[in-house]
Amino acid sequence: QVKLVESGGGMVQPGGSLKLSCAASGFSFRTSVMSWYRQPPGKSRELVAHISASSERTDYPDSLRGRFTVSRDNDNNALYLQMDNLQPEDTAVYFCYAPRLSSWGQGTQVTVSS
Repeated sequence: QVKLVESGGGMVQPGGSLKLSCAASGFSFRTSVMSWYRQPPGKSRELVAHISASSERTDYPDSLRGRFTVSRDNDNNALYLQMDNLQPEDTAVYFCYAPRLSSWGQGTQVTVSS
């Protein structure tokens, strides 16, 4: 059974940082491209980052490049998202996603507010 469990969300002030984690199980994580998406309040879900199976390639929307960093630990079936200089517009539910399996985690809330 495929399982993706996000953690690490919370409330942070503008300019702050958070690191999200996603624990994966039930599939071959080390051979899977992985992604982070987010869904701001009242908006559609949007791509945050992709990472290839062996981490040799990462992709971000231009608007997030330089502030967000995706990484993974294939030995521990873990996906990460380091988010720096967070702004109120980054407020959203953040989801871990396995594209090959079309599987989503339950999401973790990130709120950026003073």
